[in-house]
Amino acid sequence: MLAIYKKEMRTYFTNMMGYVFLAFLLLLIGIFFTLLNVRSLDGNFHFVLANVTVFFFILVPVLTMRLFSEEIRQKTDQLLFTSPLTVTGIVLGKFFAALSLFLIGVIATIVMPLLLLSYGELPVAQIVGTYIGFVLLGAACIAVGVFVSVLTESQIIAAVGSMGAIFVMFLIDAIAVSMPVSTFASFMFVIFVIAAVVAVWYNSTRKIWAAVIVGVIGLAVAGGLYMYNNLIFDGIIVRVLLWFSIFNRFDFFARGAVRISDIVYYISFAALFIYLTVNVIEKRRWR
Repeated sequence: MLAIYKKEMRTYFTNMMGYVFLAFLLLLIGIFFTLLNVRSLDGNFHFVLANVTVFFFILVPVLTMRLFSEEIRQKTDQLLFTSPLTVTGIVLGKFFAALSLFLIGVIATIVMPLLLLSYGELPVAQIVGTYIGFVLLGAACIAVGVFVSVLTESQIIAAVGSMGAIFVMFLIDAIAVSMPVSTFASFMFVIFVIAAVVAVWYNSTRKIWAAVIVGVIGLAVAGGLYMYNNLIFDGIIVRVLLWFSIFNRFDFFARGAVRISDIVYYISFAALFIYLTVNVIEKRRWR
């Protein structure tokens, strides 16, 4: 993992990509800092970071679009995946390299809230909480970008795919409120989720009997609950979508509320997409 990490960090700083990302990130934060803090003499720096998260669908693809797509295009992925390194180590090395560059940009902004001390007392809890949420949200989006990158050999397609995925996650709150809330629609949604879980299980294990058992158990539980009390399913589509809203959870950090459950959620979200990336590579490796 360390060898891949060093290679990727070196690549970021031997071409323009790393510098472009850092310049764009610092430019955005600098603009919001000037408009929201300096011009208005306001010490609420957490508003700056909160506004910059809107641009993650542009920032993150710059970091991740070439991580695997470039390897696939140049056919160096075969050498990489036949090396003694584990696939998990390769993916984590690339992920942590992208995350490290993101952290370099974030750390460089710490000087900005320190400059605001001259205006008086700062809301330290909110600023610290927002920084923590900003990093965790960035890590989750980077994991999505890494996953999209492994699906194609085109950097452009990887960038557009990452933009689309992150933008949809940004809009998921608005999508959730437009979803049907009837018990039948919710029950059908649960059936769809069970089918998706079965498909992923079979795709990962290639054991049809295990996938069938998972599907039968899931359908039996869902059907039993629906017959026992169908109100359990009322509005479940909205609840599930809101639970997956990574940007909605950031609001708690922006208010200075650092909850263990939200930290675990972001780490689990990133781990899920890292697992999916490893799974895609493993299948391609043995194809």
